[in-house]
Amino acid sequence: MNLSVNINDFLKLNEVKSSFQRIKIYEYIAENKNHPTVNTIFDELVKQIPTLSKMTVYNTLKLFREKNIIQEISIEDNELRYDANVKTHGHFKCRKCGEIFDFEYNNSEIVFTEINNYKIEETQLFIKGICSNCFTMNK
Repeated sequence: MNLSVNINDFLKLNEVKSSFQRIKIYEYIAENKNHPTVNTIFDELVKQIPTLSKMTVYNTLKLFREKNIIQEISIEDNELRYDANVKTHGHFKCRKCGEIFDFEYNNSEIVFTEINNYKIEETQLFIKGICSNCFTMNK
């Protein structure tokens, strides 16, 4: 299966004009479940695309976000991360190793108080702690 061809079709379906850089940026985010930052994306892809600029990465991520084909994750104040999984799910960040893990939860079971008659358009659930790998190593 040629992932680039599928991403090209996916971008067109979502009204994003396809380019080599856009395909590679989306492909990187989709394949790397590490919720990369702009710097991570740029540092990895500039090895394959020497003409890639960081501004192109920023602009592409902004476009992808506007088209709702990626989500921004702001689990820390000083960095944004990106996720190709736009379905409702939560994120757990390990305070020891820094890894971010996805987990499923039922958004409809969360009870919001004091916001009656509000239209909630997005929820993000972040949990921080020690992952099972780091926790096990410290026993």
